Amino acid sequence: MAEQWIIRVQGKDYGPTDLETLREWKADGRVLAANQARRADLEHWQTAAEIPGLFRAEPPPVQRGVEARGSRAEFSGASAADAAAATLSKPPRRNLLIETFRIYFRGFFKFLGLSLLSIVPIVCAELTSRFIYTAPGVNVDLRTLVAGAFGLCMIVLRLVLLPVYVAGIQILSAELATGQRIGFLSVLNGAVKYWPRVAGLSIFVYVIFVLLSAFGIFVVFMVYAAGLAASVFFSVVALSLAVLQIWLFCRFFAFVLFWQQFAVLENLPAYHALGESNRLAHSGRSLVWYRRPLWRGALIVSLWAALLITIATFVLWPKIAAEWPLFRDLLNQLPGAQDPQALVQKTIASLPKEQPATFSEIGFGVLQRILQPLLGIAFVVLYLDSKPDAE
Repeated sequence: MAEQWIIRVQGKDYGPTDLETLREWKADGRVLAANQARRADLEHWQTAAEIPGLFRAEPPPVQRGVEARGSRAEFSGASAADAAAATLSKPPRRNLLIETFRIYFRGFFKFLGLSLLSIVPIVCAELTSRFIYTAPGVNVDLRTLVAGAFGLCMIVLRLVLLPVYVAGIQILSAELATGQRIGFLSVLNGAVKYWPRVAGLSIFVYVIFVLLSAFGIFVVFMVYAAGLAASVFFSVVALSLAVLQIWLFCRFFAFVLFWQQFAVLENLPAYHALGESNRLAHSGRSLVWYRRPLWRGALIVSLWAALLITIATFVLWPKIAAEWPLFRDLLNQLPGAQDPQALVQKTIASLPKEQPATFSEIGFGVLQRILQPLLGIAFVVLYLDSKPDAE
């Protein structure tokens, strides 16, 4: 006999009813994941999200093998991430960096294929821009129109493919972490199914980070203005806003640290993915501080940022060296300037006019995107390593 369930909505109990009826109620919007629910033959209440087969969709084909292994390991009903976590969490624990590079090199060509989803549109746009810019005798209006239209199409294409890339990195990394061989088309097929959820969460995360960054720039200008005005009150307000901005940035960083893993590997809805991400980021309180997920995540991001800054400095050094004297003179003249705004505008106007990206700059962008899967793999490994401790 099929299991019978009772659903509690706004204090009223409905049921007992079977899973098929619950799915109909869910489709009508009458049952939400947060509603209380229990089996008719049990007294224990849980949430509707925990009812097997109601809210959690069937995992993509590339994850089913992991679930089967999890079942054989007495993790019956666990997700791919649970089974992979069980594999990675067995002592002795693997080094995070070593495991990241092992997975990357093992699936290098598949990760490269995912990276091409981002590389191809950008490179096409940049090379077309260079060709149009340097072609002699081309009408300026036509050149601008063609370059703008093609560049816009490539940007839109890259944004459309970004959620597929993000989900693909999660699936491929989790599968390779458990020793599986996966077809590239199977990864893409599984990743496409997560497109709406990953796209929505990506927009939310990036918009908030942009707003926080804009707030930080505003605070920097306030601090600088406070120094010029020599106002104690204004300085205190500006520094207080700077502290607030740092606190908000750190809190949001912890909130979204594992959103990709929970949205894809755990197949959770957007709201629950963010909530579980925040919970896991703040877990491990019994561990030494450098073993906690939050600090290890911050270390991963710091190492990635240091790598990018090092490569960018090497590639862009000729341009930096050419423009640095202008900025140095600006910094020297600002403290005694009667009209700082006019001085800044004059410096900006004296900068060389914008030129198409050089081949070294294009190469830096391609290299960055080839290496970028390392960042995603590291967070998948961190997630799999931290989840057992949190539980």
